[in-house]
Amino acid sequence: MPLNAQALNTATFADLLADTHHTAVHLEMRDVYAVGDERDDYAAFLRTGVPNLDPTRSFWPQWMPLVQDAVARGVVMRRARIVSEPVTDYIRYEHAITPLNLQAGEDVRWLPRRRASDIPLPGNDFWLLDGQLVQFHHFTGTGAWATNGRERTSVPAAVALCTTAFETVWERGVPHEKYTVQAL
Repeated sequence: MPLNAQALNTATFADLLADTHHTAVHLEMRDVYAVGDERDDYAAFLRTGVPNLDPTRSFWPQWMPLVQDAVARGVVMRRARIVSEPVTDYIRYEHAITPLNLQAGEDVRWLPRRRASDIPLPGNDFWLLDGQLVQFHHFTGTGAWATNGRERTSVPAAVALCTTAFETVWERGVPHEKYTVQAL
């Protein structure tokens, strides 16, 4: 990534993704997230069981153009999720809205946690950009963003761990279209 150290610390994720040329991979490992931009849609899903698949609502108007632009530039975007089974209500919701990730241009796979026991994993969710930069995400125990919600590094050992972890999860993962959630 050509960003200098100061720019790297102040850059938004959109800036980082705009500077990505080949790959952007995301590993999610939590069973519950409580991030504010999903609150209303998640509550409605819990009440109705119907996902909001309107790409003009919630956080999608910001996310979809970022992904579509990256994919149009040739960036391969993959997202893998390690989940406990039976899944939580949140994972059921996340699975139901994943068609919007696919519509934007991401490829998504799911890995049951029992199949991840022998995979060395970092302690936090992350994005790995161009195999060079890791952005770790920090959450509270309830799934909200922690005060310092992100940490970025290009330390070779961290990059190697994240690369190996993601690729192993991806290889074992089930493509979204074939993964069926087993609710509690």
